[in-house]
Amino acid sequence: MEDRPPAEADLVARARRGDQDAYGDLVAIHQEMAFRVAFLVRGDAAEAQDAAQEAFVKAYRAIDRFREGSAFRPWLLRIVSNAARNRRRAAGRRRGLQLRAEAATTRDATVPSAEATVLRDERRRTLLAAINALSADDRLVIGARYFLDLPEAEIALLAGVAPGTVKSRLSRARGRLAEALGGDRSGWLDA
Repeated sequence: MEDRPPAEADLVARARRGDQDAYGDLVAIHQEMAFRVAFLVRGDAAEAQDAAQEAFVKAYRAIDRFREGSAFRPWLLRIVSNAARNRRRAAGRRRGLQLRAEAATTRDATVPSAEATVLRDERRRTLLAAINALSADDRLVIGARYFLDLPEAEIALLAGVAPGTVKSRLSRARGRLAEALGGDRSGWLDA
């Protein structure tokens, strides 16, 4: 018999019956994505970590209300998003969205010139400043789509809107981002 990890549905069912090890496995599976979602909302790594942990505790306490047969990740990420927003409101702070731009790998094997590196870094700083100036809702849809690469259905669940609303919200958020960038829509999110 193979030593395969249990299916997520099995882990959820076991967690609903009080199996803390099963819930620990669910946390391990979704911890990074939960942190990333919280980071999109909070813009601060320490606050995002706290919000993600708070959300995992809330999800554990609410696991009996999880609708059997539904996808666990969108449900969890909605709790994470709400926890991060609540922490943001309670703190009364607006901190910038800081992305791990340094972790991005270059697709080109050639080493860029010093000038190209400076220009790329300046463009990235400009983009991050413009994203930081957006509302939390705009940052969430932009970040979920372009930085987390979530499908529209998951973005809808995360944002708490109908699936058909995601495209319009994303379009409006991109428009506001373009305004913040001086009206230029050309490839900023590909940088």
